[in-house]
Amino acid sequence: MADWNRGHDSVEDMLDVENKRLAENLATKVSRLKSLAYDIDREADDQNEYLDGMDSNFLSATGLLSGSVKRFSTMVRSGRDNRRILCYVSVGLVVVFFLLYYLVTRTQR
Repeated sequence: MADWNRGHDSVEDMLDVENKRLAENLATKVSRLKSLAYDIDREADDQNEYLDGMDSNFLSATGLLSGSVKRFSTMVRSGRDNRRILCYVSVGLVVVFFLLYYLVTRTQR
């Protein structure tokens, strides 16, 4: 009977060691998951701040463009002299655009 108790204690000790090892392994995994969840939360907050900034930038750009369109419409509706100036400005902008495009493509080679 004494041998059986000693063998039983030995099995219990092995099971206890195995349970402790598994518990430590589980604790490590839980800690890693907690850290990962914290990183995801922080990244989501950063992305939300970035998107809020983008929203305000788009709103200001929309305001700027709508103001420009209103001024352009007023200029088109006005007299003939303003239309001539508008034509010169438009042609000048197109020329500047193609000149900048040419310079940029040439510097990239």
